[in-house]
Amino acid sequence: MNTSIEQLQNRIGIRWYNPSLLIEALTHSSYANENPSTSPNERLEFLGDSIIGCIISERLYNDYPKLTEGELTLRRSQLVCSSTLASIAQSMKLGEALLLGKGEEKCAGRQKESNLSGALEALVASIMLDKGWNKARSFVLSIFESAYAKTQQEAVLDFKSQLLQLAQEQFNLQPTYSSTDSGKIDHPSRFTAVVSIGDVSISTGSGHSKKQAETLAAMNALAKLAIDSKQTT
Repeated sequence: MNTSIEQLQNRIGIRWYNPSLLIEALTHSSYANENPSTSPNERLEFLGDSIIGCIISERLYNDYPKLTEGELTLRRSQLVCSSTLASIAQSMKLGEALLLGKGEEKCAGRQKESNLSGALEALVASIMLDKGWNKARSFVLSIFESAYAKTQQEAVLDFKSQLLQLAQEQFNLQPTYSSTDSGKIDHPSRFTAVVSIGDVSISTGSGHSKKQAETLAAMNALAKLAIDSKQTT
């Protein structure tokens, strides 16, 4: 086992009973292609993705008993995403321990978001297989603690900005809002807002002001898009 992998074990405070699982978790497909006797980390990455999602889902479920499925899904998707995983991997200096092929090494593969996020998922899977669920769970909760707190604070802020960013990234479009006031002369105003992306109406929201209605419509749209994304993956 090379020095960088030994140093990784020291940094995270875990030593594998079966070191081959750790080596596999750190083996990029480019390295496996050049070294046929090794296995790439893609299968472990697949397993780790589900493990992380389950652990974070359980915590969200317990922490927020009043949130709907859509709201829980939205918060999880904001947290368990490639950029967050890669950021955590960078803080662990996981890239230094990756086994890369020569071409991937030359292309700054140790800094690539996809390589880092995939390796972290694979690492979590290898911990679960080597030491069991409880160890994997405690590891995931510890490394996600800062990101979890930050994401949960941001999740209740500025849903319209979040939807704008998502619509631009996924559809190259900006969301549009149309609002109506359903209040009567002798009753408080009640606004209903419809948010659309392109020609497609995504969701609605209602409130005592136009701003509140549009904010709730944006929140509902984010939740719906998160659920749709989950069902198609």
